[in-house]
Amino acid sequence: MSTTPLPNQQQVNATQSYESITGVVERLTYYSEESGYTVARLQRPGAKELTTITGSFADIQPGQTLQLTGFWREHPQYGLQFQVVNYKETKPATLTGIEKYLGSGLIKGVGPVTAKRIVAHFGLCTLEIIETQIQRLAEVNGIAKKRIAMIQKAWNEQSCIKEVMVFLQSHGVSTTYAVKIYKQYGDKSIDTVTHNPYQLAADIYGIGFLTADKIARNVGVPADSEFRYCAGMTHVLSEAAEDGHCYLPQTELIENVIKLLTTADHQPKEDAITQTIKDMALKDELIRERDADKTLNCYKPTYFHTEQNLAQLVRHRLTYPTNPDIPRVRAWLERFSSSRQVSLSPEQQQAVETAAYSRFTIITGGPGVGKTFCTSTIVSLWKAMGKSIALAAPTGRAAQRLGEMTGLEAKTIHRLLDFDPRTRSFKRDRTNPLPYSAIIIDEASMLDLFLAYSLVEAVADNAQLLLVGDIDQLPSVGAGNVLADLINSLKVPVIRLTQVFRQAATSKIITAAHQINRGQYPQIESISDTPQSDCLWHGGGFEPEHGVQAISELIADFIPRLGFHPATDVQVLSPMSRGLVGTRNLNNVLQQLINPPSPEKIEITRGGTIFRTGDRIIQLTNDYQREVFNGDVGFITIIDTEEQEVIVQYQERDVTYDYADMNELALAWSVSIHKSQGSEYPVVILPLYTQHYMMLTRNLLYTGLTRAKKLAIIIGSKKAISMCVRSTKSQERYTRLQQRLIHELQ
Repeated sequence: MSTTPLPNQQQVNATQSYESITGVVERLTYYSEESGYTVARLQRPGAKELTTITGSFADIQPGQTLQLTGFWREHPQYGLQFQVVNYKETKPATLTGIEKYLGSGLIKGVGPVTAKRIVAHFGLCTLEIIETQIQRLAEVNGIAKKRIAMIQKAWNEQSCIKEVMVFLQSHGVSTTYAVKIYKQYGDKSIDTVTHNPYQLAADIYGIGFLTADKIARNVGVPADSEFRYCAGMTHVLSEAAEDGHCYLPQTELIENVIKLLTTADHQPKEDAITQTIKDMALKDELIRERDADKTLNCYKPTYFHTEQNLAQLVRHRLTYPTNPDIPRVRAWLERFSSSRQVSLSPEQQQAVETAAYSRFTIITGGPGVGKTFCTSTIVSLWKAMGKSIALAAPTGRAAQRLGEMTGLEAKTIHRLLDFDPRTRSFKRDRTNPLPYSAIIIDEASMLDLFLAYSLVEAVADNAQLLLVGDIDQLPSVGAGNVLADLINSLKVPVIRLTQVFRQAATSKIITAAHQINRGQYPQIESISDTPQSDCLWHGGGFEPEHGVQAISELIADFIPRLGFHPATDVQVLSPMSRGLVGTRNLNNVLQQLINPPSPEKIEITRGGTIFRTGDRIIQLTNDYQREVFNGDVGFITIIDTEEQEVIVQYQERDVTYDYADMNELALAWSVSIHKSQGSEYPVVILPLYTQHYMMLTRNLLYTGLTRAKKLAIIIGSKKAISMCVRSTKSQERYTRLQQRLIHELQ
């Protein structure tokens, strides 16, 4: 095996004394999948103590035998270490080494147990047998032909993957994505990366423009190439979409592209970027449109056409004739109210009457105003009218709640529309509409542009569509501001429920939420050993480190004393991912508290995150193949080291992930407030500190607080709460759906 120079190695003194050592990797003390930087412990032949080695490796596993070239250095804290400059892997020469090597997770289909059996049977000849006579593995008890084929495929792929890893590492690419790149391109991986490195950003989840650009520069793509400018343009518009925008004004797009493409030796000129925009527009790779005040706006084509088509679909739906019989509805409502011994408020009465016959209706309002009762009453009315009814919501949890409150089956919108992973499209559309005469969508504030379009397109012309949602919550995670645009267009029938009912008014959570919405500082009781309120404030000090301590104490003691189980009942919500009280750090802290390591729990490390059985996780992207979607939350039930697979249970459904796809998942002991939309939890802990000032808005606090069903605890400074209440500027989103609706329905 050829020697591998370490990528990005630091320049060392020319007089440095180099030497070579050999040994078996005993364990990894630290390994960064992003940079490949490693601290490991090496067992050298004849040595009584392990040797610490440091350096960057394309791939390293316990059990590998390495020949290392480097130099010794004295670390002021950790003592003598061997700094590796280059290395090569040699086949392990001892039975223990071979066993560790095979069972390290290197080869799919061979875990520690299988490795032990194979080495026990073949001894020092094990690796030669696998390379030249792999069918002889059938001699080992428990290894069938199917398993042999899988091991052979993995063994062959491994050498190719290592070659890809070394190549990518030498061009500054994280080893995290080497397997994904190989799965995408196979033997053409290196050719693809060399010929068109920007293709990685388009094809591989997790690889962005910056990484592709770095590779491109390393393989000689000039900084002023049109290809680079086009890729940069697409990247800036994609980044804007992640912030919720459907387009960018051309001046802002040019400014952001110049900032992105500027390097130490290249400053893009504005006229060159403008020309690239024109060229892309001529090739329909970008669409430009002037708005009413003559501002030139730039769209990615899919966003432009989807926004335009959604407005046309809504217009078509609203102009379709209906034949309302309101007296009949009112008579039914009187009988319904009398038999149930309930009464509807005037707002609720109007909502039911409007929804009874309208092709398209929106019901909005905050917590405690009777949206649930309204919705279930409309369902009862539609059933009495003989309508076939479908219920759906953007997330699994929201759909489950909708089903529980109406007594009918509810699905996620993706399942309602019958997504086909093979074609990556919905089976239900204009030519194959949903077979229902009435459809209710709950948590409609979560509808982004593309999901809203797919939904409205699939509703039959003669069917009715009711959207129910809270306009004051955060907008969708995806691009667009659909519910707000529909309401603000004043073209769609909207009923806004405002009356808080007496029973709901006893909840301090609901009271505080409405106070926040009115711009008032909420009445929150300071925490005590015997709380009298369901909405509490825990000072937690003025610094985030005090907040981490306060959360730990609540999880370890206070919350269990109130009868709640931290593993299933508690959700910590944070405004941001970074910082001490951001989701990343809190997940590490909470994992140690709620699901600590033990001999019974198998764990793996991916992307710097430890995943172990029992962990709560969240899906980070839409995975149509597995039918799990951005924001879905589940629990890891099995980690299979033999098959290199992880099984996650989402509600009642098990989903299997390859190790290579674990970057689609993150720990979910703490999640962002945005990701929590559509969910409710018995207990919510909400850390708020002034360090989050960029994110502190009224609808953020409102959304986080209203996720709690039984208990909400805000941790942090009162100043941060005041900042939220005062800030009404939820980030403006560039979207023209409202204007298109007004234009279409003039």
